[in-house]
Amino acid sequence: MKRTPLGTTGFEIAPIVFGGNVFGWTLDEAESFRILDAFIDHGFDAIDTADVYSKWAEGNSGGESETVLGRWFEARPGMRDKVKLFTKVGSDMGGPGEKGLGAEWISKAIDRSLERLKTDHVDLYFSHWPDDSVSHAETLAAYDKLLKAGKVRAIGASNYDADLLTAALETADAEGLPRYQVIQPEYNLYDRDGFDGPLRDLCLRENIGVVTYFSLAAGFLSGKYRSKADLEGRKRGGMVEKYLTDRGMAILGVLEDVASQKGAKPAEVATAWLINREGVSAPIASATSLSQVESFAKAVEMSLTDEEMRRLTDAGA
Repeated sequence: MKRTPLGTTGFEIAPIVFGGNVFGWTLDEAESFRILDAFIDHGFDAIDTADVYSKWAEGNSGGESETVLGRWFEARPGMRDKVKLFTKVGSDMGGPGEKGLGAEWISKAIDRSLERLKTDHVDLYFSHWPDDSVSHAETLAAYDKLLKAGKVRAIGASNYDADLLTAALETADAEGLPRYQVIQPEYNLYDRDGFDGPLRDLCLRENIGVVTYFSLAAGFLSGKYRSKADLEGRKRGGMVEKYLTDRGMAILGVLEDVASQKGAKPAEVATAWLINREGVSAPIASATSLSQVESFAKAVEMSLTDEEMRRLTDAGA
């Protein structure tokens, strides 16, 4: 499978990253192992998680996803060396001081993540959310220590806009601190404003890698959700409802037309569109079945014409 460079990190990844929020939430441990094995068997090699996944689920306290991944690595000797592992810090973990991007919490949080993941380093460590209570300098200095200690190989920022990322880069350059090398924005055929425009221009100019989340709009772009009735009993129902608009239906119409011409599934076309978007290194996508992992491989292999890309882009504009 082809590989794509990830900004200035120095490593390359396959063009889809697995979204690990499903581990310990919509997938139990045994199913998580099956899906992960299939993902690697298809030639993929990057997995994204976070310390907070999946604290939102009833009975969970956070760290469930990292714990499942750690057990998978432990049960598969040598697997850790084959995978580029991403995790995040900054979300509220529930305890006193257990949130944000302050130096003291980052130092504690990485050790807890490494313990759950059963590894001595993560390849890419993200600031999960902006934190205006601390300076960029404090956060980046904390990351500098982790980089020098070998606990982290590269750093990134999630949910930063162009102004915030610019300020962080300027601080890094002015104070001799490490730069964010990858950005993780919400981006898909429907949600475009957060990346298209100034942030994309900045990433292209500064050679910053981009891995997108909510790449299938919480499953809406699979085409299986058409009305509120379709959402009943679905764990992601609350996330999908906002897409049930005239614009959403128009996007699905074009998506399904292109998919029909390709003999493909709408989700495969939506993923292929992201892979081919200027500035995007790799979309993050989750799977809860082996067939969805197979669709990842089909999306990577799919060739979209300029006209098909234009139609899809215009539908979501």
